[in-house]
Amino acid sequence: MKKIPKTWKELGVTLHEEVENSIESLNFPTMTPVQAHTIPQLLNKKDVAVEAVTGSGKTLAFLIPLLDILKKREAEENWKKHQVGAIVLSPTRELALQTKNVLEQLLTSVKNLTQILFVGGNSVDEDILNFKRNGGNIVICTPGRLEDLLTRRQDINLSSHVKTLEILVLDEADRLLDLGFQNSIDTILSYLPRQRRTGLFSATQTKEVENLIRAGLRNPVLVSVSAKAAQSTPELLENYYIITKNDGKLASLICFLEAKHVQKAMLFLPTCATVDYWARVFPHILPKKLDLPVMAIHGKMKVKRNKVLENFRNASKALLLCTDVMARGIDIPEMDWVLQWDPPANASAFVHRVGRTARQGQQGSALILLLENEAAYVHFIETNQRVKLNLLEDVATDEKIEELRDKIRNLLKTDRAIIEKATQAFVSHVRAYSKHECSLLLRVKELPLGAMGAAYGLLQLPKMPELKNRDLSDFPEVLQLDINTIPYKDKTREKIRKQKLEQYQKTGVWPGHKQKFIRKPSEPWSITKQKKEDRKEKKLKRKQSKQAKLAKNEPLKKKRKGISDEDLEELKKDVALLKKLKKKKISDEDYEKEIGLL
Repeated sequence: MKKIPKTWKELGVTLHEEVENSIESLNFPTMTPVQAHTIPQLLNKKDVAVEAVTGSGKTLAFLIPLLDILKKREAEENWKKHQVGAIVLSPTRELALQTKNVLEQLLTSVKNLTQILFVGGNSVDEDILNFKRNGGNIVICTPGRLEDLLTRRQDINLSSHVKTLEILVLDEADRLLDLGFQNSIDTILSYLPRQRRTGLFSATQTKEVENLIRAGLRNPVLVSVSAKAAQSTPELLENYYIITKNDGKLASLICFLEAKHVQKAMLFLPTCATVDYWARVFPHILPKKLDLPVMAIHGKMKVKRNKVLENFRNASKALLLCTDVMARGIDIPEMDWVLQWDPPANASAFVHRVGRTARQGQQGSALILLLENEAAYVHFIETNQRVKLNLLEDVATDEKIEELRDKIRNLLKTDRAIIEKATQAFVSHVRAYSKHECSLLLRVKELPLGAMGAAYGLLQLPKMPELKNRDLSDFPEVLQLDINTIPYKDKTREKIRKQKLEQYQKTGVWPGHKQKFIRKPSEPWSITKQKKEDRKEKKLKRKQSKQAKLAKNEPLKKKRKGISDEDLEELKKDVALLKKLKKKKISDEDYEKEIGLL
């Protein structure tokens, strides 16, 4: 077995002096396999396609050679502030921001190189102004924003500034393609010079990634440090699962948080709507002795995301509710647990989620909550992703389940807005479940939808196709409850609702609600046939009448014709004369003569 170099001397590469000093100032840890295999290839002017597990040190594997390449070119010609020498494309703004922060530390000892961040959520005008003022030799960005700036020639001619590009890095390339950035990447590549180095980094080699390698890389060196691994998650990560009762997933989670004294954890939820809902509910139902602040982040947040992530990073205790927007590359210090409410949409996302803990040689743990009908998922994830899961006992009691359900229902009765959030969350959860990659194991038809609705604390189940012809006896009804009597806490919204309710009681139609097309009632076949015969008879009579008039040389009714070309031309002349008259270019007498009044 080939020995992996642990130091720069063992690696046998010569770095620029400033880059070496920068690495030393950071107390660079032991070199990881992905760094040892990738850095020399990029320094030797090779394109690389790297496949490596999450938490393997990919960020430094491309940032170190990136800086070295730019500094060595500086010996020939100093970088001007608007010359772009390197671009790093990331799938999410969180990952881009994290890369920027790592690069910022490296640049403290590297002179005459600047970086700039182009991501969604910030103003495009601010990005343009920032680049005009400060420039940026290294661009850290998301595909959508970079595509936008490259195609905006009137505001910023960025396409002319990237002609000096030395290296392009596509970080988490498989995720870039999963999120539908293929067209944006194609557009970006069309603006970049062909004589460049390209590094493509991904956790999995999908068909789409292979196509991108063929399109964007020239004779790439393939680097894989995960194919022969015994497991695809970090060695110091312990994975667990709990089989919960159909209506007890929430109770199981809260009992687990209490039993394990969880200090800092991420809870992955299936949709943005579920994150919004539980972020409203959790502060009211978490035991006070846990003293666990609740934070929330998902892809539909535009402005708050960076602030929430920074607060969570700095917190000593917190529970972050999130979607898969946080599943890739995000590095959170001192994270002891990663929790999953549901199996993710695809198997590879499982590995990325749990990889948020046990990073950089630290220990960590992960837990997934499974319903009774999802038990087969344990064997599936073990064979598909080489992840061993250990069973934990479910300590949630029926009393605890009922207590939490009552707490949530009492909360919902205080504000109609939370009722709406609960309904949206439940519906989006069920719809997301139907899109699972492993749909043979995880079927919507086998979901205990009534019990799930009870776990959400719903006051009543929504009307949706998935509930049609289903046994919903496991949903405990709320007796003697009129939903219409529950108000909004927001006084303005409540006033508008009451006005609409009054109008509905008078007309039977809710204002603003689109009426479904009412199908015309069908008529007997005999009547339909008679109407058809009558139409035929009328048509025949018109034809006979026309033929009789022609035989007697009587004039036929002429169809009304449209305006002729001659009339249209005459009308144009009259309009032109009227304009001349208004501008006093001709006299009243001349005008009347021209139009034929005199």
